[in-house]
Amino acid sequence: MTAKSAILSAAELQRELAGPRPPVLLDVRWQLGGPDQRPAYEAGHLPGAVYIDLDRELAGPPGPGGRHPLPDPEAFGAVMRRAGVRADVPVVVYDGGQGWAAARAWWMLSWTGHPDVRVLDGGLAAWTADGGEVTADETTPVEGDFKPNPGAVRLLDADGAAARARAGLLLDARAGERYRGEVEPIDPVGGHIPGAVSAPTVENVGPDGRFLPAGALRARFEALGASEGTPVGVYCGSGVSGAHEVLALAVAGIESDLYAGSWSQWSSDPARPVATGPDPQ
Repeated sequence: MTAKSAILSAAELQRELAGPRPPVLLDVRWQLGGPDQRPAYEAGHLPGAVYIDLDRELAGPPGPGGRHPLPDPEAFGAVMRRAGVRADVPVVVYDGGQGWAAARAWWMLSWTGHPDVRVLDGGLAAWTADGGEVTADETTPVEGDFKPNPGAVRLLDADGAAARARAGLLLDARAGERYRGEVEPIDPVGGHIPGAVSAPTVENVGPDGRFLPAGALRARFEALGASEGTPVGVYCGSGVSGAHEVLALAVAGIESDLYAGSWSQWSSDPARPVATGPDPQ
């Protein structure tokens, strides 16, 4: 996935919405451990946008697969069709500005085969800063026809993530202190997958939540080991911020695979090794 197909600016979105083939809009505002964002959506959203609940509609029930395991593909497809998603119409997803939740929706639609899905760079904050209109009007979409076909982009399981760390590059998108095992506020054990390299996803964006330029992102990932021909994998805590890192890599022109179960799945199995400290091993 190229930078052009991964993100677009607020100005670009405004032009597309005024054009002959406007995209379907999905509002995926979400806060980790925070309140339900539907009231915020109802108070004001992009005209025509449909709200998608990350915890309930972009993830399955927490369990052995992690805190945000992938949902059943057919259930996900039903959600997308109710939201008006069609196979032949572009989709643009946005959130409150952090980008993590929008990236999860982008990755899910990409993984299940939608050919044209992008993230609004900077989210709702960028839209309003650029003079974009918001509305509290209810959106009633026409039923879509999207049918998921999982596997359009690659997905790592725990064994695949371990192998990628040994033969390739496995990036840990969590905060550095969680990678090092100094703190672990959510999951059973602190630390990281042996061989993984710390690459906090928050360093892929500027203060306004918009992605750094593609060249700067590429230089960052190359400095971390993403050389030509090296397979790249990404994980995080539960597969949300990791999707944002996959998106940042796509903006940089680098292909990567997501370990969706991430640390929440890895650390729940006491048989799996754990590394601590600043070094990969």
